[in-house]
Amino acid sequence: MKPIPFFVAASLLAFVQPALADTIRVEPGADAQSRLQSALIDAKPGDIVEIAAGRYDLTDGLSLDVDRVTVKGAGPAATILSFKGQKGAGEGLLVTADDVVLQGFAVEDSRGDGIKSKAANRIVYHDLRVEWTGGPKASNGAYGVYPVESSDVLIDKVTVKGASDAGIYVGQSKNIIVRNSLAMFNVAGIEIENCYGADVYQNVATHNAGGILVFDLPNLPQKGGHSVRIFSNRSERNDTPNFAPKGNIVAGVPNGTGVIIMANRDVHVFNNILGENGSTNIFIVGYRNSFTDTGYNPLPANVVIGGNMHGRAGYAPGPQFEGGAEMLAAMGSVPPIVWDGTGSNIRVTDKVPTLSLGLTDPKARATSANPAVVDLSQGAEPAQLAPIVLPQSMEAAIR
Repeated sequence: MKPIPFFVAASLLAFVQPALADTIRVEPGADAQSRLQSALIDAKPGDIVEIAAGRYDLTDGLSLDVDRVTVKGAGPAATILSFKGQKGAGEGLLVTADDVVLQGFAVEDSRGDGIKSKAANRIVYHDLRVEWTGGPKASNGAYGVYPVESSDVLIDKVTVKGASDAGIYVGQSKNIIVRNSLAMFNVAGIEIENCYGADVYQNVATHNAGGILVFDLPNLPQKGGHSVRIFSNRSERNDTPNFAPKGNIVAGVPNGTGVIIMANRDVHVFNNILGENGSTNIFIVGYRNSFTDTGYNPLPANVVIGGNMHGRAGYAPGPQFEGGAEMLAAMGSVPPIVWDGTGSNIRVTDKVPTLSLGLTDPKARATSANPAVVDLSQGAEPAQLAPIVLPQSMEAAIR
């Protein structure tokens, strides 16, 4: 028998249920808050907290701080954790443990984020729904699913509606896959921020203000986001007016944008279907705000755009798109790809017009722009980014 490499064996063991693992079952009914939270506290590594089908009217957030626990419902349409009566602020569910699997339930109407995990490595979000049932409102929670400061993140088959920041947000993390998910009626559908290594594919982002965002921001412990692949997604009809609270960074996202790349490097956008985005399908920009972080680079670099299918774009620029109305009046429509002109090694081979605003400083106002259609298809073929590979145990946990 061929020996199993130690690192593979260790990875598999992370999600293997020990012989003495228990299933702690929680049923709906009176005292659901205390019974559910007690189950999460009492769980031992390897246990399954099984939440039966039904509606759970909760008055406070839940938390899990035990490694190797699976929290499992009967499906996102059947097991519903409702936080409509939540008294305090904060998340619906907060996870601060490693090797956790969350699957098969819904979180509704939390006052803060829907599901947040912090410093939770090898976490799996699978077959979940997070929704603010009153529709898009600035008073909704910021993020639907929100892993941050983690290594190895898998988000698969997740639906988020109504987040006042990003529906699916991954921040300051490493080695990430977001796939097979649906984001709609959020300010940002899917956002990868200050992350190292992410594959975002086979998702649908629609009726958000902005569809898929790849951002890098200053003054955060992890910055210099890089190595992100956005491919085989549909980002269409992102037509919801931006409803982010004032002052929020995504309040500046022009509604009607399919993909935005801001201040990141090594970002490849390919084989996506983009269209019916009123501002533009793809927007490549530098970071516009002032900052004091001396280690921060506000410019995009090594961005590769190719093989995407473009439908209609640029017919109704959002009010956040400075100069958009003037471009619409002058050109009839804003081209499907817009670059502010800052950064380096921007390569575009899509067979649609690319508009450069001709800026040299991302903070410059649109009045100083010198817009022109440009050809960015020349130059050497860039090296391909390596696919993201997660520990086998994470994929095995949801088979």
